[in-house]
Amino acid sequence: MDVPRRALAMLQFALLSVSLHAAGATASPPADQVRAARAGLALAKAYFVSAASPDDSGVGREAVAAWRDCARLYEDCGSRLRRLAAGGGRSIPEARTWLSGAVTSHRTCMDGLLEQGLPPPPVQLAENLTSLLTTALMAYHEKDGSGEDLMVNCSSRGGAPDVTEAHGGNSTIFDGLLTAWDPSSWKADIVVAKDGSGGYQTINDALAALSHQRRRQNQRTVIYVKAGVYSENVEVGRTLRNMMLVGDGIDKTTVTGSRSVPDGYTTYSSSTFGVSGDGFWARDMTFENTAGPGKHQAVALRASSDLAVFYRCSFRGYQDTLFAHSQRQFYRDCDVYGTVDFIFGNAAAVLQNCNIYVRRPLGHQSNMITAQGRGSPYEATGTSIHRSRVLPAPDFQGAKQSFSSFLGRPWQKYSRVVFMETELDGLVNPKGWAEWSGDFALDTLYYGEYMNTGDGGATAGRVNWRGFHVLKETGEASPFTVGSFIQGEAWIRLSGVPFWGGL
Repeated sequence: MDVPRRALAMLQFALLSVSLHAAGATASPPADQVRAARAGLALAKAYFVSAASPDDSGVGREAVAAWRDCARLYEDCGSRLRRLAAGGGRSIPEARTWLSGAVTSHRTCMDGLLEQGLPPPPVQLAENLTSLLTTALMAYHEKDGSGEDLMVNCSSRGGAPDVTEAHGGNSTIFDGLLTAWDPSSWKADIVVAKDGSGGYQTINDALAALSHQRRRQNQRTVIYVKAGVYSENVEVGRTLRNMMLVGDGIDKTTVTGSRSVPDGYTTYSSSTFGVSGDGFWARDMTFENTAGPGKHQAVALRASSDLAVFYRCSFRGYQDTLFAHSQRQFYRDCDVYGTVDFIFGNAAAVLQNCNIYVRRPLGHQSNMITAQGRGSPYEATGTSIHRSRVLPAPDFQGAKQSFSSFLGRPWQKYSRVVFMETELDGLVNPKGWAEWSGDFALDTLYYGEYMNTGDGGATAGRVNWRGFHVLKETGEASPFTVGSFIQGEAWIRLSGVPFWGGL
């Protein structure tokens, strides 16, 4: 498949022109950099929309799906940057979050093409768009008085996220709703029931109906999903903001699928449940991918929603279970099951009071809990696991001494993960962390451990990489708390979900 040569030539010229303009204006205001990045994203979207045109013959389903993934990713990023340019992102943390998400989505597109064995887009698109997005992100980059990189955007410097804009208006109407809502005394906007006792029998049908309804920007929509097993792959698109999904409990309301990369999907599109609409909340749900360990990348949940909250949910899979893809996310009282890289992605994500269950891998595999995807020092992303528990799943309890299990490995050059005040079972290898490939990223990653306990919590035998840190003071660990790392004091409180803002 070839995009018509004239269109491709125009695209390449436009991208080059925009890139050169941005390169010559690196000292210009951040707004100019955002405009240049938006132009690049629009052109990239146009390229992949053309690539995925149904008029092309002889193109495989896998190729078209990968190109459509890219087009959707660029559209989602462009939408956020339009909001940023219009004043939607009123704080530096918000701007850096959305721009970090754009960089992540571009990388996700390139990864998907590689997974499907497809040729990359023209160099002018891939490299120039990377440059445009990175330049825009750098424009919001802060340094402290000594010139050292601020590890995170503390709200005291950048301002709290604009929760009223992100949640669409008067946010006070949402206060405490996620924890307070009760199907016996509250009426849901939509009821999904497998047995036909609700308005819809599938979640997809409910979302399709919502997409055709006019909704107020400040409206939170409550979808009650009654107990049952829902075999469907669900996508909550970017226009469906402020969705609240409530089930009847872990293992009672389950969304299940079995997509995987070997079956022709990208990692991104293999998810059983994917969400891009901002302000997404979920409670008392199970999301699972049953492809099994032999199918490798097979995502249960993929979250690209900013200010997302998951409360009392379970994520079950093997490799790549929980894809915390991008934006700011909070997981409380959740269970995560997996084997290889099963908490991964490039969101700014905090997991609190969660159970992380390591399952039995294939005979030749080692378990890797995290694989964080931060690709540059400017990205306001990382994974913080706070006051949680790393435990063997029932199928692994008797075999845990026969396999090596690690806290993580660096998927990208600036991978950033911390475990704080967390109970680590003895299944954790004394080294703690594993290499991805040779010495890749060992000097540039940031891995930290603070006051962990349990048989696997001792740090005496840990790796001696330059990027690994044993955090001994609260000042070293506090940047990775809910209050600092994801500016969660304001927006998580709206949901009513309990959280620790600090250590």
